[in-house]
Amino acid sequence: MKLNEIRDNEGASKNRMRVGRGIGSGKGKTGGRGVKGQTSRTGVAIKGFEGGQMPLHRRLPKRGFNKPNAIELNEVNIGRIQQAVDAGKLDKSATVTNEALVAAGVISKPRDGVKILGVGELKAKLSFQVAGASKSAVAAIEKAGGSVTLLGAVAQA
Repeated sequence: MKLNEIRDNEGASKNRMRVGRGIGSGKGKTGGRGVKGQTSRTGVAIKGFEGGQMPLHRRLPKRGFNKPNAIELNEVNIGRIQQAVDAGKLDKSATVTNEALVAAGVISKPRDGVKILGVGELKAKLSFQVAGASKSAVAAIEKAGGSVTLLGAVAQA
């Protein structure tokens, strides 16, 4: 195969349908819009409109709840923290906090805090001051000889 032999597969692209171009085209006169009525005109946007009957999306009850003061946390796996330590971006002697993780490039925005999750392996002895940590993450950190201090109202979950 050469560059000048490259082409689409058979049937991969169709020609554009030209509507309203005479009776012989098969899409002349009404141009596939049927006869009369609102939807045969331009500028019609009536999705969900049921001819004056109360639409389904208004008949059904609302569901769920969005908590107005929900806490938004960054989730970081201990494997990702170990990568940052290996790359020299996180100081082993300093406490790992929200600000330290942002400075190291592990997370992009500080948000309301950090929750440490237990995926991966941690070899470095680190002390953490974070908003939350999973049980497996706490176990892995303590196994490596580190410590975890939970800040604020967010506890283990």
